[in-house]
Formats: sequence, C-alpha cells, structure tokens
Amino acid sequence: MRKTVNSKKAAAPIGPYNQAVIANGFLFVSGQIPIETKSGNIIKGDIEAATECIMKNLKSILSEAGLNFNNVVKTTIFLTDLNNFEIINKVYGSYFEKDFPARETVQVSALPRGAEVEISLIAVCN
Repeated sequence: MRKTVNSKKAAAPIGPYNQAVIANGFLFVSGQIPIETKSGNIIKGDIEAATECIMKNLKSILSEAGLNFNNVVKTTIFLTDLNNFEIINKVYGSYFEKDFPARETVQVSALPRGAEVEISLIAVCN
C-alpha cells in the first residue's frame, strides 16, 4: 500500500514529487530546502535560519502523517559548505528528544534554487 502525504504547513514541492510517501510502514520524506511556507522565498546567507526553516517544514510533514521526530530512523543532510556543519548540527539536534536517527552528511557542489542545505528523512509509522 502506498499513500502520499502533503502538508499545507510546509513548503510546497518545487517539482513533480510529493512531500512524502508512506509505503510498507515507513514514511519517506523528500529533501527539504529552506523555503518559507507563506512567502515561498528561499532563505540564503543565514544557515541557522535556513536549517530552522527546514526542520519546521519536516516537523509539519511528520505531523501531517501523525508522526514526530521520535519516529525518524534515518536522515540525510546535504550542504554546500562543510564549514556550516556545526551550526546545522546544533539546530538539527535540538529537534530530537530521544535517541538520534542514523544519518549521513554530504557536501555537494550545488542544491536546488541555490539553497545551502537540504535535509531528507525516513520515519517508521507505528
């Protein structure tokens, strides 16, 4: 069984994809870049605000699926400058209350719309 999940409280997709898909007991959330939900503007030049925006969007998508960050089992962080790792890590870590999920962090040469960070995740539905 497959079900799409889209939250109006998170930034709308910028291409032919859904914010998330539930399949076989897991929620697969598409990579989120720092797009402000109301304005549609992307946050650039402030990595802390950008990461906060992404995490809020992820929280909204999880909530739409009836989940929260405690359900997250895997994340991937893409960033264009590893020098921002500490700031991203601090904001990211503040959203988890229990054990942290598995994760990889990868520096990439570019992200959509000139974003400096993108985060995707997988959560278990229970």
